[in-house]
Amino acid sequence: MPTKPQAFPQPLVTLAELAKALGHPARLAILHLLAGRSTCVCGQIVDELPLAQATVSQHLKVLKAAGLIQGEVDGPRVCYCLDRAALATLRDELVAFVDSLASDAPTTCC
Repeated sequence: MPTKPQAFPQPLVTLAELAKALGHPARLAILHLLAGRSTCVCGQIVDELPLAQATVSQHLKVLKAAGLIQGEVDGPRVCYCLDRAALATLRDELVAFVDSLASDAPTTCC
């Protein structure tokens, strides 16, 4: 049964979308690679991962759509870098969400 995202508070929908973008090890690896560089050419990312260029491009597209990375066209190449402000927001939202779970949790269980 499909869910209805509009039935949930927007902060939860946004956090779920970001979590989905992080939900593949290749995307986490791409973020890790970009974290160590100020910019990165797509071909260099492909050289670092055991994936085809088309697969890497699809993962980059997901990360960019989620706003976690930025891409800039440089002739025939696209250079990618982390959106550090978006990552800081993601960190803050995750911490707030986990903190809310801990504060709402009952002191005893089962």
